[in-house]
Amino acid sequence: MSTFDEYANKFETIRMTRDNGILEMHFHTNGEPLVWNLTAHREFEQAFLDVGRDRENDVVIMTGTGDAFSGPAIAPGMHQNRNSMTPTIYDPIYWEAKHLLINLLNIEAPVISIINGPAVRHCEIPLLGDIVLASDTALLQDTAHFQGGMVPGDGMHLIMPLLMGRARGHYFLYTGQSISASEAKEMGLVNEVMPAGDLLPRARELAAQMLRQPRLVRRYTRTCLNQELKGRLHDVLGYGLALEGVARMKEPA
Repeated sequence: MSTFDEYANKFETIRMTRDNGILEMHFHTNGEPLVWNLTAHREFEQAFLDVGRDRENDVVIMTGTGDAFSGPAIAPGMHQNRNSMTPTIYDPIYWEAKHLLINLLNIEAPVISIINGPAVRHCEIPLLGDIVLASDTALLQDTAHFQGGMVPGDGMHLIMPLLMGRARGHYFLYTGQSISASEAKEMGLVNEVMPAGDLLPRARELAAQMLRQPRLVRRYTRTCLNQELKGRLHDVLGYGLALEGVARMKEPA
């Protein structure tokens, strides 16, 4: 088990507060919008584990900081000339990625996601919330994988086609398509779209509504709604990550 005091101030990229059982996770880099990097990659895996092991978390709200959820965008082909990976270098990245999304889904408290602006790196993370709110300035895009020169094998390959439908999901991943908040709502990717200033109050309102139900009803509802997805991720995540890593390995001299 974990306790809030043990992990609340543990992470550089996540600011946490908790009030009346509602845990807020604010993703950031030095108080500004999150810059996705290996530090965030490592910390998200551990943070989701800690949060999930703390039974005093009754509802979780995940949000970005400022005017963007996550970035920066990767220029097309940026990774093509960076095939410097070795098995030793890739192993901890592989291990973290294999657990990151599973640890998120292992959180038994309901999760409300706020996409407060463009999410151009790992938009699958907020889309795994039970309820997803988006600002009217938000957009969803995968700039880092296929368009950037990498295999989208770290869960994007399952989650985006599953949420969007196969044809739309494959198109999104192959082309680097940018999806606006209104388009995302029409596709069923997000539930509500509103001005950025209204997002956190709305999330807190929904969290308070959830608290009216008994704790086990909340926890077991989250568990049963996400069990099938967890099983599918267990089946395909390691394989996808292996392919992503192989494609970035050094060629023999």
